[in-house]
Amino acid sequence: MNMDFNFLDFIWVFFLLASLQPLWQKRQIETRRYQAISEFERQRNSRVILLIHRQESISLLGIPLSRYISIEDSEQILRAIRLTPPNVPIDLILHTPGGLVLATEQIARALIRHQGKVSVFVPHYAMSGGTMLALASDEIIMDENAVLGPVDPQLGTSPAASILKVLEEKPISEIDDQTLIMADIARKAIAQVQRFVRTLLEDNIPVQKINPQDIDTIIEKLTTGQVTHDYPITVEEATEMGLPITVGLPNSIYDLMDLYPQAKVARPTVQYIPMPYQNRPMLPEGKGKG
Repeated sequence: MNMDFNFLDFIWVFFLLASLQPLWQKRQIETRRYQAISEFERQRNSRVILLIHRQESISLLGIPLSRYISIEDSEQILRAIRLTPPNVPIDLILHTPGGLVLATEQIARALIRHQGKVSVFVPHYAMSGGTMLALASDEIIMDENAVLGPVDPQLGTSPAASILKVLEEKPISEIDDQTLIMADIARKAIAQVQRFVRTLLEDNIPVQKINPQDIDTIIEKLTTGQVTHDYPITVEEATEMGLPITVGLPNSIYDLMDLYPQAKVARPTVQYIPMPYQNRPMLPEGKGKG
């Protein structure tokens, strides 16, 4: 009887510890994030804000859930900017596919109103609204393989520019009323985005970092749907376009990204040995080959 009771106690303790382990792991990684952010702030004497969107996994079902710039994000970032003294630089680390226009514009306006220097770091990608936030900075610092993206407006699942294309290809008499209404909205959406992008480029980026004559070209390439909305704008293309790109991120940025991992799955889709190959002992020639 006593043995059974002890065994049941053991089972109870086991399940108790198993239930507490995720909480302990969460607290541990949160502590590491706080320490890493604090150290980065100390090194650069700045306020660090992270906007990182991963593809999460819904518990049990495993259904992918896309994350994007939301109103909740804008509320938090606006609060962080408001709590930052005017003369303190802001370092914004971006990893996002974009998101709501309203939330993006709120954040971008707050960044251009901040008196201190604003730097945006892009370790992997900042698409759509993420690119708009990058345009609101004084300096865009990217990994050499990172990309930005077009900011042309989308109406539902259709690019605004493609809806307008219908008016060019077909007589008005052959276009239904709903498409004409969407085309009117599309025209307004493109004009609104272009005005806002111009505001970002003219009011924020110093003249010495961008040629004013490049502004019209940048707006044309980013907002008019010349390419698909998910088109990757490389460092080379962004620089040629006239954007103030600096290539090369500090290693602490990559360390921070490691603390915001993708949700775990049953099998890793990418795997490698995290060792610099130049420090790896090489096999004698002819060895280890089939």
